[in-house]
Amino acid sequence: MAPHARIALVGDRSPNVRSHLRVPVLLDALRHRDGLDLDAYWIPTEEAEEGIAGFDAVWVLPGSPYRSESGALAAVRAAREGQVPFLGTCGGFQHALLEYARNVCGLHRADHAENSPGADLGSAVIVPLACSLVGHEGAIRLTPGSRAAQLLGAERTVERYHCNYGPNPAHLDTLRAHGLRFTGTDEAGDVRIAELPRHPFFLTTLFQPELHGDGTRPHPLVTGLARAAVRHAAEAG
Repeated sequence: MAPHARIALVGDRSPNVRSHLRVPVLLDALRHRDGLDLDAYWIPTEEAEEGIAGFDAVWVLPGSPYRSESGALAAVRAAREGQVPFLGTCGGFQHALLEYARNVCGLHRADHAENSPGADLGSAVIVPLACSLVGHEGAIRLTPGSRAAQLLGAERTVERYHCNYGPNPAHLDTLRAHGLRFTGTDEAGDVRIAELPRHPFFLTTLFQPELHGDGTRPHPLVTGLARAAVRHAAEAG
């Protein structure tokens, strides 16, 4: 039997956020279809400010702007530095890049334009998209050999979005230079997936894999997080 794994679902749970409604369906499918023994706990962003400890995986879910930016960033940092499997989707992707910019790249004044409407867009790491992706889906090209490509078993995928903000191209080279790898782009070349190669599992997407299909067959990236959580639990004893 697979080890019991605990997953922190970081976000401000709401019945109005479709991805939040989908998560219980995905967890049931992972238990019954894949035999993965998962116990999930919702952690509001305010509570995440005090840290995330004792979990085998962290998933920062959509639903931004979060009630606590610092809480979302604390959850990302704890998973990154603690080598805990991490998945960030939509708002989770945005805050993963923001955390990395501030705490790894030294861009201490980096902002998220949605959280700080008066911020200088030149220094913001997350800025408004030229065209909203709310309700859209589109093709993504994956970097061969990347974790995302390995999990999907393909070099192209079509995914669903619900966002208005994305990475500022002006800061991508700095993020790359400090070790963040961008492994998925849309047809125009805009970044849609980022990962940390030297981390056990650190993957983040601007799209929402939790909205894939009807939820009875979890997206491969979600399954990848679950399997990484079970491995972490096994290694922790």
